[in-house]
Amino acid sequence: MAEEAAGAGTEVSPWAVLDARARGTSFVDLPIASILNAPQQTGMPFWSLNPYVGCEFGCSYCFARYAHRYVAERGRERGGISAAEFPDFRGSEGWEGFERRIFVKREAADVLGRTLHPSRLRGASIAIGTATDPYQPAERRFHVTRQVLERLAQFHGLRIGLVTKSPLVVRDIAVLRRLAARNDVAVHLSLISVNVPLVRTLEPRSPTPPMRLVALRKLRQAGIPVGVMIAPVLPGITDGVPQLTALVGAAKEAGAAFVHVSPLRLYGGVRQRFLPLVAQAFPGLLARYERAFDASGEIGPVYRAALERRVERVKRDVGFVEDEGAGGPAYRRAQPLQWELPL
Repeated sequence: MAEEAAGAGTEVSPWAVLDARARGTSFVDLPIASILNAPQQTGMPFWSLNPYVGCEFGCSYCFARYAHRYVAERGRERGGISAAEFPDFRGSEGWEGFERRIFVKREAADVLGRTLHPSRLRGASIAIGTATDPYQPAERRFHVTRQVLERLAQFHGLRIGLVTKSPLVVRDIAVLRRLAARNDVAVHLSLISVNVPLVRTLEPRSPTPPMRLVALRKLRQAGIPVGVMIAPVLPGITDGVPQLTALVGAAKEAGAAFVHVSPLRLYGGVRQRFLPLVAQAFPGLLARYERAFDASGEIGPVYRAALERRVERVKRDVGFVEDEGAGGPAYRRAQPLQWELPL
């Protein structure tokens, strides 16, 4: 894989710059000893795997900036990143490095093959793309995600969920079909709105909603279990009934087997990036955002319950029937809808 990432016959040292974009984004080799993160490490009820750290899409609300900061700080401590280079891996505002200095786990597939023991998973799922998009533009160059899927296809009895915003996922339909023949597989197409100008404001370089919906349809036609993940739902911006109705309706039309939702988590790194955008693009919401989220970045159970009720009502109104066998259990039916979500 070193040859693939750097060019045939070229030796690449750890932490080397593998490639660079004209706009200033660079890709750095990240040496790894393991690729799977256990639930005990992350606090999440599944194993996770991320082929990259950092993401070119640059979504303003992305909570994964903390992971990039952690890797950069560890790289400085271990000598992979010099003291002079380190500020460039953070950016002047502390968050830009996530979008401009992408870590590439070139050895991911080989490490996975050496370390994956399905018995250790004990029936839990492997989630690919919890802290980065596995099909961001870098994947066209490095093919790390494809190599990981090819390696996973050699196993059987796994439960695998893949999260992405990118239509590039259809490139790997053949691999996904081989993977699904021996494992439980679900692809979660992440989409927060079908309003293209709004998405472009919030996600500067992500694929457009129509492109993602076309990818969803192609995956569904190929027999791959696929649905829409509305995450995060942005209070006062994307949580209105008309917006959710348009999105769930589009998901239904494209053949989505499920629709899952999750509200915004305003962690420290997200707050630094997202609140200035709110102040600029949605100034009337700024004070409400500052009040609504607690010190840990959570919006609280009242909003979560109200959002769940709203989404369930929207699903019923558009006639969306969720396939409980694809993507996990359907959301529970709840009490009557609360039309005004508390923010």
